[in-house]
Amino acid sequence: MSTILPFAQTETPTNYLNADYGWKSWLFATDHKRIALLYLFSITAFFFVGGAFAVAMRINLLTPEGIFTHDTYNKLFTMHGIIMVFFFLLPSIPATLGNFLVPMMIGARDLAFPRINLLSWYIYIVGGIFTLIAVVQGGVDTGWTFYAPFSSSYSSTHVILAAMGVFISGFSSILTGLNFIVTIHTMRAPGMTWNRLPLFIWGHYATSLIQVLGTPVVAITMVLLGLERLLHAGIFDPTVGGDPVLFQHLFWFYSHPAVYIMILPGMAVINEIVACFSRKAIFGYNFVAYSSIAIAVFSFLVWGHHLFVSGQSMYASMVFSFFSFLVAIPSAIKVFNWTATMYKGSVSFETPMLYAFGFIGLFTMGGLTGLFLATMAIDVHVTDTYFVIAHFHYVMVGGMVMAYMGGIHFWFPKISGRLYPEGWAKFAALLVFVGFNLTFFPQFILGYQGMPRRYAHYAPEFQVLNVMSSAGASILAVGYLIPMIYLAWAWRYGPKSPQNPWNAKGLEWEQSATPPPTFNFDHQPVVTEPAYNYSGQEQEVEIGE
Repeated sequence: MSTILPFAQTETPTNYLNADYGWKSWLFATDHKRIALLYLFSITAFFFVGGAFAVAMRINLLTPEGIFTHDTYNKLFTMHGIIMVFFFLLPSIPATLGNFLVPMMIGARDLAFPRINLLSWYIYIVGGIFTLIAVVQGGVDTGWTFYAPFSSSYSSTHVILAAMGVFISGFSSILTGLNFIVTIHTMRAPGMTWNRLPLFIWGHYATSLIQVLGTPVVAITMVLLGLERLLHAGIFDPTVGGDPVLFQHLFWFYSHPAVYIMILPGMAVINEIVACFSRKAIFGYNFVAYSSIAIAVFSFLVWGHHLFVSGQSMYASMVFSFFSFLVAIPSAIKVFNWTATMYKGSVSFETPMLYAFGFIGLFTMGGLTGLFLATMAIDVHVTDTYFVIAHFHYVMVGGMVMAYMGGIHFWFPKISGRLYPEGWAKFAALLVFVGFNLTFFPQFILGYQGMPRRYAHYAPEFQVLNVMSSAGASILAVGYLIPMIYLAWAWRYGPKSPQNPWNAKGLEWEQSATPPPTFNFDHQPVVTEPAYNYSGQEQEVEIGE
């Protein structure tokens, strides 16, 4: 008599993705990793909505006479700006990669306030819905900056709806920042001292300080805007005793630090990528860490450079110009230290590192052109031209979005447990870099030649550069669509990832499974070495083709 033994079955380890199923397990999740994915899908949707407005603008600018009326074009660039700034750029890295990684990097089981974390996503969605209703009902034509008194007294579009969307979404940003600050202060693993924190954490800590201190200012500014529009109170409209320059001071007191809410998390991502693919500790760790805090502090002292041509005192402008140059120093420290880290390192050219190279080059160009705009004599001539558009996009798209894409590719194996096709990923990175430069570099030339921004029609002598810019935008769009396709495919069909495919340092790679369990670690990690302890590591890393 024989006994038939069953075949041995290999069970898939329980992780945060398969620990529970059904829509309720996602919409009522308190796991920071699931909330990060909720943000990821939401932010991606807003990115493509905002991108659609950009595509429409570039189609319009193919010819001097355009295809849209001035009113329609005003609504296109306004809705593009509002959606991209407030619903993509500001939350993109902190709410997705930050949410996913901050607890894991410091050895915590979750964020300090898991339910508040989920609440922040719902608040973000509600704010986005208000803004999308404004779009569906006809849009807004004030520009994303809502300058008064046009927005508060004269515009006939849906300013209140859009302002409410921005106001509501601001609370999401505040709660996320508060959650990060408390988590980093109180939930670090044994041995995780401040000088052992990954620089990703330093970057998000500095960002959180700006979110908590700065966002209430723009929120109250939107409230004042609504009060003037509804009750005709004399706050910004000079015909009833208001001051329109007051609006600019309030708006930019938040919105210039908001630039660093966008770029500091990008710098935080680049720290991790450069160290990993150079197989070296970040050169000058303390300088890079404290430069993040310095950027957060100085960011609140430079808003006046947006008001050089608004009648501001020349002496005030001189002070703001000085501080605008000063804030470039900690940013430059980071660029020099990344370069020094790569020097004589065992550099490998995987997709995340390609995006890091793109970030360093494009952000440097964006930063240097920012010094042009901080110089009063030059700013007077290029204010409200395409030079400003090009500068802003070199920092935000060439900087932040490149870092975001690099971070998504770097941590995709950790997030999904799968590997993506490296060949397609490198091709997409190349398309993004080429398309971006073809789109926005001609706009520097258009700007200093005198083409004003926010015009639906333009002089015929500017057509060639505008056609180049529109052609680059189509290449850039393809570069963004390709990763959407292969990452979605890889999530379902990609080869399974080992725990640490990059041989990277950090608790999230070395002491947590891939994908991670619901509470990140099977045992409480204990930190016994400094961050980025790559000494002796010079091997190449591999990922699936």
